[in-house]
Amino acid sequence: MSFNLEKLILFTIIALVSEGLYSQVTATVYGKVLNEVEEPLFGASVFLEGTQLGAQTDFDGAYEIKGIPPGSYNLIVTYLGYKSQTKYNIIVRSKGTPAYNFVLEVETEKLREVVVSNGNTISRPKETPLSTQTLSAVEIATYPGSNNDVVQVAQTLPGVSPSIGGFRNDLIIRGGAPNESVYYLDGMEIPNINHFSTQGSAGGPVGLINVSFIDNVTLSSSAFNARYDNPLSGVLQFEQRNGNNRNFAGNFRVSASEAALTLEGPLFKKGETTSKTTFLASVRRSYLKFLFETIGLPFRPDYWDYQFKVDHQLDAYNNLSLLGVGSIDDFSAAPPEEFDPESEAQLEQAPFIKQRTNTIGISWRKRFKKGNGFMMTTLSNNTLINDFTRYDDPITETGVIFNNDATESETKLRYEYTQFFSGWKLSSGFNVQYADYKNNTLDLTNSAVFNTAIDFMKYGLFANLTRSFFNNTLDISFGFRMDDDGFTQNESLLSTFSPRLSASYEFTTDWRLNGSIGRYYKIPPYTILGFRNNADELVNQNVDYTRTDHFVLGIQHYFSPSSSISLEGFYKAYDDYPVSVRDSVSLANKGGGFEVLGSEPIETVGKGRSYGMELQFQQKLSKNFYGIFAYTYFFSEFTGFDREIYRPSVWDSRHLVSFTGGYKFPKNWELSARYRFAGETPYVPADLDASLENYPVIVLDYSRLGEEKLPIFSQLDVRIDKKWNFKKFAFDLFIEVQNLLGQNIPSPPEYGLNRDTSGNIIQPESLVVIENESGQIIPSIGIVIDF
Repeated sequence: MSFNLEKLILFTIIALVSEGLYSQVTATVYGKVLNEVEEPLFGASVFLEGTQLGAQTDFDGAYEIKGIPPGSYNLIVTYLGYKSQTKYNIIVRSKGTPAYNFVLEVETEKLREVVVSNGNTISRPKETPLSTQTLSAVEIATYPGSNNDVVQVAQTLPGVSPSIGGFRNDLIIRGGAPNESVYYLDGMEIPNINHFSTQGSAGGPVGLINVSFIDNVTLSSSAFNARYDNPLSGVLQFEQRNGNNRNFAGNFRVSASEAALTLEGPLFKKGETTSKTTFLASVRRSYLKFLFETIGLPFRPDYWDYQFKVDHQLDAYNNLSLLGVGSIDDFSAAPPEEFDPESEAQLEQAPFIKQRTNTIGISWRKRFKKGNGFMMTTLSNNTLINDFTRYDDPITETGVIFNNDATESETKLRYEYTQFFSGWKLSSGFNVQYADYKNNTLDLTNSAVFNTAIDFMKYGLFANLTRSFFNNTLDISFGFRMDDDGFTQNESLLSTFSPRLSASYEFTTDWRLNGSIGRYYKIPPYTILGFRNNADELVNQNVDYTRTDHFVLGIQHYFSPSSSISLEGFYKAYDDYPVSVRDSVSLANKGGGFEVLGSEPIETVGKGRSYGMELQFQQKLSKNFYGIFAYTYFFSEFTGFDREIYRPSVWDSRHLVSFTGGYKFPKNWELSARYRFAGETPYVPADLDASLENYPVIVLDYSRLGEEKLPIFSQLDVRIDKKWNFKKFAFDLFIEVQNLLGQNIPSPPEYGLNRDTSGNIIQPESLVVIENESGQIIPSIGIVIDF
């Protein structure tokens, strides 16, 4: 952040306080209370914990609580015959407080008195009773070290490994590869959630989902619902809120690397209190390019992103939503003013990336008039345009040694039907998609030049049945799905039949035993399917879908409605995993860097296994404290062509520790901290002879995988928030310090040509290790203005 911006922020604060604008203001909390079939509940009680402030819902299920002093609260709703529910750690502001909506579950078959002090309010879906973690928008927005990046927040959740070097948003879940997760935005699949994303995978250095849109985020690391196709290790679901249906509002956010503007409000409002049509739209601009140029770094990352949601209520039973999110990325490099060995090597090896992503979709949600269910239909399209180039001379951008000029496009139709009958919940549906992939590739290092274009249909169907037994103490969920496509030659709907079973048993009031078993399939990425050899043959057309079988057993104890501890054991067995013909290594060891994953000949003959145990303690906001602590001990191993020899993967750190927590002080001060730890992790050493011959390409020697390990990863981030509330706007100042302890962030050795102090290459040419400083303490400052 520039010094001028810091002075502007401090001057603004001093001016506001000195003018006496920090007066006594109050705020309003509003929303709706519905049941599982989205019918409004009349007469439900909604109140703020620890206060006398509350309200009851009207015939539309709407409530409104006025006269609230701004601050942090727990919001509780109770209704006879339904489980009480709490939204923890909501922030009430003079401006910018979103609607807080509830969906209540039936308590038992027999109505009984509501007892607020009992009941396990930290709950999980019956279909996914374990290996699941949900975070609210408030928890995400105040995560230290995340810079309001939703995906970075997910990296801190239990079982998720930090990326190599610690700066990317790869989701490496319980020893799986970064490309083993899928992402959904309000039920619409979104394949790219990061700027400068790795094609064939999904990771990148910066997330593109705007935190101002988020209602909650849920990460499932097993027991995946049958509605999701292609997950092997994780499903990350983003639930968005609707725009303000009463008044025009918005926020402006400035942080260490970017500025973002979000606007929302009603559309076509004609004198009514609320509108049936709302919008939510944002645009974000990075200024890292200018910052890096100022401090002399050779990289020039530049990006924009945009996001929108328009929601329209046709009538009491039908709702339409138009969603969109996209990015414009440009990653280039420029020579530093003065010679520096590290900067010179980074410049020579830098990729030049021009990337465009866009996902747009429309969803129709219909609630049945009989009150026994609903259906949802979504039509969407997503496009990725990726021009990835490496130059022999990056200064003049001449001498192309690698170029991947690719376009991926998918048009998808998804339909889901949910019905409740006689205590059962049935979900079923199908998905159909048209895929179109084009790629021009020049790869001089591997002597590969090809031009490919493929298109095909992919389709799947699923069903899931759930019911509670024995007075709601036993939950059983059984589901299956099947997938096929018109391109690969070895699959059929029956060959990808993937059943899954979950169960949860409450054997005492505060203890639950949870378990799941399931089989999951994933089609290889388009980079694999569309690869051609020099004879113009689609050599990977006979690949199989990758398969994994999950076995998870866990026990959970509730200390109170706001705190719990759980212990889970898990085992993942992989089969038909893609193996690189060039490197004789599982592709599970790739995809976590700036590369194109899978554009090479492969065979789906690999096996793998990841297993271990995970301990987690969670405390929702209680007595001003909240936090999550987790420890995961695991093994991650994969085979190459020798299917009986398992080797540790590059994610096999064995030990993962994460803690995130915060404390709320009086007068809207908040202190939060995040700590991450990973054990020693194997890495792939460089083949120095081959690298010297192909420089600036660094050639890795995969035959030596596991011989050397990176040191432990340990990082502590701290954040301080202070909020002011005025009649016309709310002001939040936050200060973050990343890597407060100054720990070195481990990464594989970097190499560059041996040069003298003037930058001239010393003859004969040789490679030397380039020292870099990775233990820097990084402070930053930012503001959020809600109006």
